Amino acid sequence: MGDHPRVGIGVIVIKDNKVLLGKRKGSHGEGTWSFPGGHLEFNEQLEDCARRELREETGIEIKSIRLGTFTNDIFHEEGKHYITLYLIAEHEAGEEKIMEPDKCEKWQWFEWNNLPEQLFLPLKNLLKNNYSPFK
Repeated sequence: MGDHPRVGIGVIVIKDNKVLLGKRKGSHGEGTWSFPGGHLEFNEQLEDCARRELREETGIEIKSIRLGTFTNDIFHEEGKHYITLYLIAEHEAGEEKIMEPDKCEKWQWFEWNNLPEQLFLPLKNLLKNNYSPFK
């Protein structure tokens, strides 16, 4: 990965006052819950990245995409460093499916004040900042 931070995108998808989380597998953060998302590609717009990642990972479509906040995420053990940009979106169409079984064990909707215990580092950092996509 080199000695530069990379840009990650986390998409906070809202449906019926709940957010979508996936249980990670096969990469750093295995066994933890995180938002759908991934790497921002060169020359890619943030909204396009959010739509692409949602299609690739869950098969769902999103709308009303807006910028949330960011976290500075340093994974000491893995030697990785990400700036994670959060985009907030409304669920538009489709039922979430496991499109990448090597990367995600399951998708589940959670209430913001009732998230699961094992959270991916960027999501932990987001909560430390007392952030809420519902404010």
